[in-house]
Amino acid sequence: QVQLVESGGGLVQAGGSLRLSCATSGRIASSYAMAWFRQAPGKEREFVAAISVNTLTINYADSVRGRFTISRENAKNTVYLQMNSLKPEDTAVYSCAARRAYYPSLYEYDYTYWGQGTQVTVSS
Repeated sequence: QVQLVESGGGLVQAGGSLRLSCATSGRIASSYAMAWFRQAPGKEREFVAAISVNTLTINYADSVRGRFTISRENAKNTVYLQMNSLKPEDTAVYSCAARRAYYPSLYEYDYTYWGQGTQVTVSS
């Protein structure tokens, strides 16, 4: 069983930065591709970024490419999302997800395990 716990969310002004962390139980290092999704109030959950087991395959949503960076430390069973140049439209609950596969997917239905989410609020 894989458990995911996000941290690092908060309130930040537009243009600021936050770093989200996703700590996992269980051995994800060699078996699980990881991703971040977000859900804003009144909207459907959307893909943000994803990373393969060996970190060589990384995908970003067009809306965050160039501003956000996903990374992972397999030795620590932790995945990160560095968010720079934040905008009010980035306000959402951010959740990490794990997929028992080498390569990531852009689709939430491909992910088996989910964290509870962490709130990110960007003020204008």
